Amino acid sequence: MYPREIEEVLYEHPAVREAAVVGLPHAELGEEVGAAVALKAGTDVRPEDLRAFVKHQVAAYKYPRSVWIVGDLPKGPTGKILKREIKIPEQVSSS
Repeated sequence: MYPREIEEVLYEHPAVREAAVVGLPHAELGEEVGAAVALKAGTDVRPEDLRAFVKHQVAAYKYPRSVWIVGDLPKGPTGKILKREIKIPEQVSSS
């Protein structure tokens, strides 16, 4: 998986302010692709629409199987997104 490649596609969506692609535990595959997305003010988009947006632009095995919307992504003092601190919603981690 190349997280940056998927993040760049997500950033092309007009509603996306920030995006971070992370690995999600998967019982059979070991790991699958997930994405936490923060939206621009005044925009509204469904997670499944963002998933479809990426799916049409990358190889079938690369698109995020789970996308969830967050208010903000955790950042360090320099403003870099801290992927290890991203909270995976219960309904995503249990699916």
